[in-house]
Amino acid sequence: MRVDAVSPALIGWYDVHARTLPWRSPPGTPPPDPYRVWLSEIMLQQTGTLVAARYFARFTALWPTVALLAAAAEADVLREWAGLGYYARARNLIATARIVAAAGGFPTTESDLRRLPGIGLYTAAAVAAIAFGARAVVVDGNVERVVARLFAVEVPLPAARRLLYAHADALTPAARAGDHAQALMDLGATICTPRAPNCSRCPLAAHCEARASGTPGRFPIRLPRPLRPVRDGTAYWLEVDGEVLLVRRPASGLLGGMAALPETPPTAGDWQPSGTIRHIFTHFELRLAVQVLRLPLRPPVAGEWTAVAALGDAGLPTLYAKAALAAQAHLRHAGSR
Repeated sequence: MRVDAVSPALIGWYDVHARTLPWRSPPGTPPPDPYRVWLSEIMLQQTGTLVAARYFARFTALWPTVALLAAAAEADVLREWAGLGYYARARNLIATARIVAAAGGFPTTESDLRRLPGIGLYTAAAVAAIAFGARAVVVDGNVERVVARLFAVEVPLPAARRLLYAHADALTPAARAGDHAQALMDLGATICTPRAPNCSRCPLAAHCEARASGTPGRFPIRLPRPLRPVRDGTAYWLEVDGEVLLVRRPASGLLGGMAALPETPPTAGDWQPSGTIRHIFTHFELRLAVQVLRLPLRPPVAGEWTAVAALGDAGLPTLYAKAALAAQAHLRHAGSR
């Protein structure tokens, strides 16, 4: 493979076929606002592009600048983030926005960007390259797949990551590094896909060692994933006169700072089981039993009473939104008997 021929071929393809995304500038034009690049990259962590685009549009409508996001109430930001998952991202988002606003803008180097909450190696490189035109090596899952195939890397993931980074570094040009990175991402998302890569349309087909091997879909090689451990929990739906009791989770830890159903019985009563929901987190599976109680009068309990009809605006994480649906279905069924 002629390594020096890869990026020109890739960028030439990107200039014609780049995806239109709300946080991007067109190929070869001045870079976008660093705020939009950073916000999109945080949202795209563990989230698909279509979903991230919806949230991005809502966030930038509410808070079009980093200064406005920094001034927002944390509860409002967490509520708008609900459904995106990985809620530590939202807390880091607020912390970084406040640091950046106080400093008068984003740092421009990878090393300084990495000092901000929630910004690791990949995100720092992406912001530096895309927003500031720095030569930075940007390696996400799509880039890993493209590079693993270009070089037919036989080392399995995750052990291959250091080698893949080195290969990506060798491919990264000094000029238009941001477009180069986004071109690799687009290639992985649209042509060099996980299954059935469309090699006939690939601008790098002539350089690809995996294609030459005849089995490009074999790469990247992955070790079998270990089984997720299973945890059990309980959520309590206490309803009084069309309102349900919500609590705020502790600021740190799982779903930190988010609205939730209580984990312990908020009051004594004839609690009724309404089923168990299954929810997958990154490192474990949660089986959440949902208990339901409807009372005529509010008991003296701590928490926030929220109209059941307005739960869609309460910012419930997906886990508790599922629990809410199970509880309401149980109550409807019980009321129809």
